[in-house]
Parts: sequence; C-alpha cells; structure tokens
Amino acid sequence: MARRSVVVERVYDHPGDEEAFRVFVDRLWPRGLRKDAFHHDDWAKDLAPSTGLRKWYSHDASQFAEFRDRYLAELDGPDARAALARLDDLADGRSVVLLTATRDLEHSGAAVLAERMRGAR
Repeated sequence: MARRSVVVERVYDHPGDEEAFRVFVDRLWPRGLRKDAFHHDDWAKDLAPSTGLRKWYSHDASQFAEFRDRYLAELDGPDARAALARLDDLADGRSVVLLTATRDLEHSGAAVLAERMRGAR
C-alpha cells in the first residue's frame, strides 16, 4: 500500500474531509448508529482484529503493546494483505479516514491499522 494520508476518527463524530475515502474498520456494527445515517464508503470488517484478539485485548490499554504486535502479525497474513490491496484500489489515491466506534483512538485497532497503512512499523 502506498504512503498516503490516513487518519482515524470515531463514527459518532461529524464527518471531516468529504473528499477522503471513509472506511469503517470495526468487526461489529456500532450501537445506536443507523446504517442510513452513517457516511462511509466501505466496511472493511475483514481488516479488523480477529474476534479472539479483540476479546483478549478488551480495550485494556495496559495490554496495548502486545495487542499491537499480535494485530500487526494478523495484518501480515495473506487475507489481510489482499484486503489492504482491495482498500488501496477502492481509495484510488485519495486520503483515507478509518472509522471506529472505539472511545480510545490512541489504543485502538484502527490506530494500528493506520500505522500499517502509512507504511510505518
């Protein structure tokens, strides 16, 4: 995936850059949010952390370093690489906004995915 602008936003916040490719990256649909009221271009649940990893982590920030390592390992798998390539094609050179329902953006799977998409490890 080419280097590009990738930012993380909460699904409950007002949409920012309307020109960006907006992709929802959680495995589960956010509570209280109607699908017809949510501006997004794609739902890439196949790029979210696996159910087992998500349940293990349980958004415990003290476990974030281990979560990050495990999730990056998942993102190095062939299915995730194919999903990232698909996302790159869909974005078609535009900046990307990763949307998540997580409250703590800094310690979220979306933050790790953004890091991976920017080419940093």
